[in-house]
Order: sequence, then structure tokens, then C-alpha cells
Amino acid sequence: MLNYTEYGDTAADHPSLIIVHGLYGSGRNWGVIAKRLSDNRRVVTVDMRNHGSSPHHASHSYPDMAQDIAEVIEHLGGPVDICGHSMGGKAVMLLALTRPELLRRVIVADIAPVPYGHTQQMFIDAMRSVDLAHIERRSDAEAQLAKAGVERALQSFFTQSLDVPGKRWRLNLDALEAEMPKIIGWPEGVGGQFDGPTLFLSGGASDYVRAEHRGPIKELFPQARFAKIPGAGHWLHAEKPREFEATLRIFLNTERADTPS
Repeated sequence: MLNYTEYGDTAADHPSLIIVHGLYGSGRNWGVIAKRLSDNRRVVTVDMRNHGSSPHHASHSYPDMAQDIAEVIEHLGGPVDICGHSMGGKAVMLLALTRPELLRRVIVADIAPVPYGHTQQMFIDAMRSVDLAHIERRSDAEAQLAKAGVERALQSFFTQSLDVPGKRWRLNLDALEAEMPKIIGWPEGVGGQFDGPTLFLSGGASDYVRAEHRGPIKELFPQARFAKIPGAGHWLHAEKPREFEATLRIFLNTERADTPS
């Protein structure tokens, strides 16, 4: 089963919230937001397969990832609210379409149920370029990532998945590289609908969720609402954490979840 971390009270009045990170992330990336949201509910952050402290597998498909999350929910007890960012958002969407009974409300952060044409291979190459044998602290790795062309914000993000004493990445870079076409894609033949409240929250400066994506989204998620955080890019939760948190609170805690569409 996936590694997970719990925050807050399991006896809270509100349903538990599961947070699912994106590619190259881990549950620890969401620790601050999880702690803040745990003031009135249990919040659980997971490490996805091939990330963090979760098991490594050769496969990194969305059906596999959705099943991984389902196992955690069945273990903890559901139904739950759930938030997924980027790769995690796609896994959450597939879970909602295949196991809707496990979920109450869904937040999808800056991703759509469509294949994308870009690749994230350059970041795997950058991480592999780090000379781990001579790393004594995270800042050493960040300096090497900078030389490889990785922007400052992502340097810190990536090194949260670095085991400095063990001189290794906690990411299964080989599997992620081999499965990259599946990660940037979307499973063919996905049908069904999730009829529960769903928020597609995107960064105002991001182009991951476009106007032409609203049709496919509405076909699968008929109750979908759309909102943007002005000035945020794809990493909206890291760039605008307070605004991100406030939007989630409104959607999760109000009776009708009337978020602007």
C-alpha cells in the first residue's frame, strides 16, 4: 500500500481529505497546506508509487495509480473528499470515474482528462546529472540542478525527494522515464461519469486547462465547476498557497460548494 501521512482529528465532523501529489512530488510537498486544512478534518497526504517512501513498480499507469489510491481509502474508510494535482489529478479523475462510491467531492488542480504533448524527460535528465556521491546537503544538489537549467522553485521541489544520507533519489527515475508516454497521456476508452461535485482549479497563468477542454470535462464530470487563481502557474498550490487553501475551504465546507464557474 502507498505510504501516507495523517494530519488532524479522525473524529472531525467533515469527511477526510486525501491529497494526491503530482509528478516528481511527494506527500511532504503538501505538508503545510495539509496541516492548515486539518483544523476541521483529517487530511491524508500520500506518496504515489515510484515516489517518496512508497513502493517502486515497473508500471506507472493511471489504472494502477487509481487502484493504489482506492486501497488507501478502503483502509482508512470512505467516502472521502480528494484533491489531486497534475499527474495526481489524472489519477484522481480515473478513480472518480471507476470507483465513484469512494468519493464525495473532487478537486482537480491544473490538469484535464486529455493527453498532453509535452514531456517531463528534461527533469529526469537533470536529476540524473547530479553527482550524488559528493552531495552533503540539499543545497549542493540544488546548485547542480541550477547548472542543469532547472529553475529555482523547482530545485527545492525536486530535492525534497532526495535522500541525502543515502545518496539516492527516492524517485524511481527508470520507471518514470519508461512510462512517460502514459504519464503525459490519458487512458483510451475511459467512459462513465462522476456525478458528485467537482472543482477544476487552475492557475490563471497556466495553459494546462484550456477552453476546449471544458467539453470533455463536462462529459465525464457533469457537475464540474471551474475556477482560476490569478497570477498562479501550473504549481498553483506552491505559488499561491493561501489562495489555494481558501478556495478549497469554500468548495469543501459550504453546503452547495458554489464555486465560480
